[in-house]
Order: sequence, then C-alpha cells, then structure tokens
Amino acid sequence: MAVFDSIHLFLQELIGAYYMQLIILVGINTIMATSLNLIIGYTGQLSIGHAAFMSLGAYCSALVTLHLGFPFLLSLLCGALFAAIFGVIIGIPTLKLKGDYLAIATLGFGEIVRIVCLNLEITGGAMGLRGIPKKTNFVWVLLAVLFTVFILNRIIKSRIGRALVAIREDETAADSMGINSTYYKILCFGVGAFFAGLGGGLLAHYIRFLHPKTFDFMKSIEQLCMVVLGGLGNIWGSFVGATILTVAPEMLRSVADLRLLIYGLVLILMMRLRPQGILGEQTRLAPFFSQKIRNLLQKRTRTNT
Repeated sequence: MAVFDSIHLFLQELIGAYYMQLIILVGINTIMATSLNLIIGYTGQLSIGHAAFMSLGAYCSALVTLHLGFPFLLSLLCGALFAAIFGVIIGIPTLKLKGDYLAIATLGFGEIVRIVCLNLEITGGAMGLRGIPKKTNFVWVLLAVLFTVFILNRIIKSRIGRALVAIREDETAADSMGINSTYYKILCFGVGAFFAGLGGGLLAHYIRFLHPKTFDFMKSIEQLCMVVLGGLGNIWGSFVGATILTVAPEMLRSVADLRLLIYGLVLILMMRLRPQGILGEQTRLAPFFSQKIRNLLQKRTRTNT
C-alpha cells in the first residue's frame, strides 16, 4: 500500500537504511523464533527443521506473486497456508516420535525440502529464484509481528495452551486425563509452520532473491539458538533472542576475524551462567498443571481402589 511505503520511507530517512534493514530482519526473526517457541518451548517437541517451513512459505509466496500476480497480502497468506499444510502432513507421522528421534525426522524433512528446491526448475534450481518484487517494508513486518504475537499469546493462554503445557510436562499423564496429545501436537506443528511460512514470505519479498542454501540446517539451528537464548516457554524471550542474534553479528563486523569466536563464546557463557535463557520461562503454569494432573490421577487411583 502507498501509505505503508510512505511511512517506511519516512522512517528510513529518519534512522537510516542500514538500521531499517536491521529492524526488519529482527522482526522477521522474531516471527520465526516465536513460532518455533510454541513447538519447542510450550509443547516440548524438539524440531530442528523449522527453516524448511520458512522456505516453503518463501517460495510459494514469491511464485504466486511472480506467476499469478497476487496482491502482497494474499501471496503472504498463500505461503503461510502452504507451509501449514506441510506442517500437518509431516506432523501426522513424525509427531509420534519423541526427543532425538523427532529431531532427526525434522532434520531429514528440512534436507528433503532443500534438495527438492535445488532441483526444481520453477524454484530456479541452483541459480536461485530472482526478480521477486520488493514489497516488504517496516509497516508490513510490524503488523506481522503484532499479529503473530497476538495469536500465539491467545493460544498459550487458552485451553489449548494449557493442554500443550501439560503434554510437555508429562505426556502420559496428559493422555490419562483425556487430552489427545497427538491432535494437539499436530495442531501446534501446523500453527508453528503457518507463522514460519509467513516469515518466509516476508523475507522473500525483502531480499528479492531465494536460494535453497539460505534455508539450510544452520538456519534452523540459528532459530533454535534464538529461542533458547531468550528463554524456552517465553514469547518475549523469543523477541530478545532474535534481537541479540540478529544485531550481534553486525556489531562484531569490526573484528571480522574473531567474530564467530566471540559469537560462540557468548552463547556458551550464556548457557553456562543462565541455562533457562535471558528471561526464563514466562510463567509458572507448567509446574502447576503438571502437579494438578498428578493430584487428579492420585484421586482417581484412590477412587478405583
């Protein structure tokens, strides 16, 4: 929209193009980190293939814009829904796995998506997808971040959120209390994939060029670091983690030779000194619901005996 572009240009003139770019990247990474936090932090499902859903949303959004001429908002929605569909499809067989096995399965899915995009002609193959119109600006990213945080916050504070926390704390006890853990985990996976696809669509229309290497294994690890650094089970912690891990590499450009060393050292010290993350868990509902489930199970056992 012309109004959004005008606001973006005004703010860019005010703070500079470089800082505007950083802010936009922080916003996109916040969307990615918060959506991954729903899967890992609140449901306890270790997924290391989140970048795959980001790539699906990015490619789908870019392709419908290039070949079908869809408006920007509609192309973002198409990319997000496309990623969500794959999230549900992949979630049905893989979410019966737990722990390391689930992590390996999601890693395999991420590599499959990357290889397929690398060999398809419609995605540009090894040459990448070029010519994507630049439609992402500060206002669009801000609205997307607010939308993401609002929806995820509503989910977390709802009955669904309580079920997710119960599954994370003790899946067996949650199943015993009538919570359909498979259904809720697939739902969580689909919602997380939806917002990952939204972030991918925003990124595609900002950098204007897509290559499968952009969404490799290290991209998923970077998003995982954002979640862990900010605090598992904390939406605002995801924002803090995304901000730090987006801005830190830029601040260390003056010491380019030591940048990765300092970057890794900071992460190691952080995990050593404060393993719960900078903000820690957002609420103490997890132990509360876990104890509540155990108490109900004990009462049912006494009643049956």
